[in-house]
Amino acid sequence: MPKSVPNPWGAAELLDVVVRLNRWVTHHSDWALPWAQVRVLSQIAEWGQARTSDLARAERCSQPTMTTRVQHLQAQGWIARSTDPQDARAAMLTLTDEGRAVLADARGARARVLQALMAQMDASERERLRDATEALAALLQLAYTDLPEDSKAP
Repeated sequence: MPKSVPNPWGAAELLDVVVRLNRWVTHHSDWALPWAQVRVLSQIAEWGQARTSDLARAERCSQPTMTTRVQHLQAQGWIARSTDPQDARAAMLTLTDEGRAVLADARGARARVLQALMAQMDASERERLRDATEALAALLQLAYTDLPEDSKAP
């Protein structure tokens, strides 16, 4: 049974702010790569390797849609495909060095947009953001720790 939250404020508001900030930063970032491709590269980077079916579930899209994305990323030389040692019919996807560089560039473009905003804040506000970032990282760690085994990353 889920733990009760003493103060119900927070969850919806937090998600709304995070999503809106993410959307704003993405919109104002300067890159040519479609955001859906950046998300796939990022997911593979987080997991280290992935199957197309796992990526489709994570992105909540169809297998054919993800297959098309994966094929495009592979054609660009940003991901590599190898046989899954646990299932010879399946392929494991990993980032290439070029894929890691593309992902780093995309993340850097987003970070520069956010840094410009943060530069307009005073030192105490930036300190509060640092504390909030640490709290969000702890929340994310808790989320991954409490997930049932079958819903964790491959």
